[in-house]
Amino acid sequence: MLNVGIDITAAIYGRGVSRYTTNLVRALLSTSQIRVTLYGSSLRQRAELLAIAEDLKKQTGSKAETVIQSYPPSLYNFLWNKVGYPKIKSLLPSITVFHSWDWLQPPDRDLPLVSTIHDMALMKFPETAHPKIKAMHEQSWKILKERKAHIIAVSRATKNDIIELLDIPEERVHVVHEALPVEVQQVAENLNEDEEAILKAKLQLEKPYILFVGTREPRKNLTRLIEAWQPLQEDVELVIAGDVGWDETDKKFAEVKNLRFLGRVSDQELSVLYTNAKLFAFPSLYEGFGLPILEAFYHGTPVVTSNTSSMPEIAGNAAELVDPLSVESIRTGIEKVLNESEDEQKVRVQRMVIRQHMFNWEKVATETIAVYQKAAQTL
Repeated sequence: MLNVGIDITAAIYGRGVSRYTTNLVRALLSTSQIRVTLYGSSLRQRAELLAIAEDLKKQTGSKAETVIQSYPPSLYNFLWNKVGYPKIKSLLPSITVFHSWDWLQPPDRDLPLVSTIHDMALMKFPETAHPKIKAMHEQSWKILKERKAHIIAVSRATKNDIIELLDIPEERVHVVHEALPVEVQQVAENLNEDEEAILKAKLQLEKPYILFVGTREPRKNLTRLIEAWQPLQEDVELVIAGDVGWDETDKKFAEVKNLRFLGRVSDQELSVLYTNAKLFAFPSLYEGFGLPILEAFYHGTPVVTSNTSSMPEIAGNAAELVDPLSVESIRTGIEKVLNESEDEQKVRVQRMVIRQHMFNWEKVATETIAVYQKAAQTL
């Protein structure tokens, strides 16, 4: 039986990769097909990382071996990439395959290596990337290529980007779609009517609104979305939720009526925003997977999204697909969804339910294990 070591360090950073990591590990710990050994390292958040590992084991009844180091990733970057020490096999001697974090690769050349790449935004939009982050990922990708690692791509679109931009052979890149994080469902299920009413009042959700969710950066295409929405602004608000990134839309459109920038919101607030929106508008220029599409589907909110990159692959026939480069196309898609008849709305909801259930973590685990098996056979 394969014993797979998994680097769970990314679980502490509170981003999309964090939830991918915890949901994948939870699913893998729930299967009897492989043994799993959990590995991670953090100087300041070691206790938090250890607590995450123990909680995942408790949830699944697993007795998986756990090794959590107290060194920062920056030190391991130096030790692993400059010194070639310590070998991950010296820390986890029983493992036969290692699933690395795509930020950092261990020095073992005799150990089958698997890593998940979520998107190639740093390569496709280098002007928006922090130089240090871009350099670290490029170093990591170079090592993965040299080590003939097997790569998990979270969509067919991302697989094509990896093959093209990193020149990794197709037979070593495997598509394993993500799924809706368990946490999203838990938050929605745990919200009662009183709590939802309080959050609706706090968020001032009194008028009909269109919702956008995501970090504000140029590839999210917010300028075109706002311009597409503006002729409708007297009838429906546009609410933009997510971290402040590095675009200037809030300043550029500061005086626009019925346009609201909420910034980062809590998971509970996000659930309420999805549930009460007239539609979710997501005309992004590029996504490695497009998880907010599944989040909107789960909350029963119709979606208008792009006909490019991974988005049609995830949304299928359940969303209204538009040309993200055309303001007119985005507006037409929004108007179509807003004006659907009751029968058309029912059909769309049925498609959303079907589509969302196509992506689940049991399937993710099964397909990921198949990648581990290939990696173990082809070193």
